[in-house]
Amino acid sequence: QYRLVESGGGLVQPGGSPRLSCASSGFTLDYYAIGWFRQAPGKEREGVSCIGASSGDINYADSVKGRFTISRDNAKKKVYLQMNSLKPEDTAVYYCAAGLVPCSYWQLYNFGTWGQGTQVTVSS
Repeated sequence: QYRLVESGGGLVQPGGSPRLSCASSGFTLDYYAIGWFRQAPGKEREGVSCIGASSGDINYADSVKGRFTISRDNAKKKVYLQMNSLKPEDTAVYYCAAGLVPCSYWQLYNFGTWGQGTQVTVSS
């Protein structure tokens, strides 16, 4: 059974630098792009970052470019999202999702397997 589990969220002060993890099981991570998405209260789910199966295939939303870094460790079956310089507007539930697409196609509907999400709250 394909499964993704996010971890690493919580309450973070503005300017904080948490790292989210996405652990996969039940499928070969190497072949999949992994996207990080987030959904704030009352807002639509949006793409944050994507890392493809091919080396160098990485995308970031403009709102996080320069602050967030995505990486993957296929041997550990994990994908990470290092978040730096967090702002209150980064508060959301963060989801990871797997898709058999390059990151140029990182629309939500191209990702068929989703984790349950982890809450990130940025507040002093």
